[in-house]
Amino acid sequence: MATTKAKTTSKSSTKKPSKSIKSAASKPARTTRVETITSKAKPSPVKEFFARKYDASENILTIFKSPKIIGAILGEVIGTMLLTMVLLTLGIFNPLYLIFGVMVITIAVFALSGANLNPTITVGLMASRRMSPIRGTLYIIAQLLGAWFGLLVVNGFKLAGGELAQELPVLNTPLWGEGEMFWAITMIELLGAIVIGFCFARALVYKRSVFTFGAVVSGGVFLAVLLAVVLTGNYLAVQDTAFVLNPAVAIMYQALPSEAASFGELLGHIGIALSTYVIFPVLGGAIGFYISDLAAKLSGQKLSE
Repeated sequence: MATTKAKTTSKSSTKKPSKSIKSAASKPARTTRVETITSKAKPSPVKEFFARKYDASENILTIFKSPKIIGAILGEVIGTMLLTMVLLTLGIFNPLYLIFGVMVITIAVFALSGANLNPTITVGLMASRRMSPIRGTLYIIAQLLGAWFGLLVVNGFKLAGGELAQELPVLNTPLWGEGEMFWAITMIELLGAIVIGFCFARALVYKRSVFTFGAVVSGGVFLAVLLAVVLTGNYLAVQDTAFVLNPAVAIMYQALPSEAASFGELLGHIGIALSTYVIFPVLGGAIGFYISDLAAKLSGQKLSE
């Protein structure tokens, strides 16, 4: 009798699952309407291209809560000061010296601020939404201060040398009046800024290796200066300094005229100089960043931050 009961118990424990359990297991899990819409929605390529890449919480009220911004500003001041001193002493027509100077300064300052050292680069970072407007504004102010400090240091040595000292370089280009070359010089500044902006954007891909980053950035500056030297010397027959490719340093090169026949003429000359050495270069920097991002997007690479 005991054996019979055990058999009965084992049979009852191995009963087939009911139809309701089968039907529940065979039916797939229902997806809500929200999940379906979310799965179908894809980010717009345009929105993704112009997406914010900097910290959204960074604004004028929060940026000074950390002392890092002070170090970054000091880095931009010191770096731009050293770059200005290099350009005012070695000159813009020595690309081989310039490439090593820019590389050393970039590597030294990179950990502090990212080594922009040029309003063209900073505007390109802001235009491509890699940098917040408040940080970019502070960087540009720091770059102007750094360029001014560099001018003061070099000019101090010039004054100490007296009559034997060599004159500081100035921009001596016929942008107005006879020998009109406004668009020629402006396009050289624009082209050089595009090259510098593009190379800086591509260098951000290698920012984990500071030496590679510095080499790409300094190589871009070297290429831009080399193109400008060839174009001004061989095709425009301009032997004096006609370009700088850095708005902050250009102002120290006396890009803005200080005298004219009348006040109205002076304002007109200042407007022309600002267009050539400030407005078009910063526009070129933004274009360089956009070209880099477009190429990276089309090749399937992730946009560098």
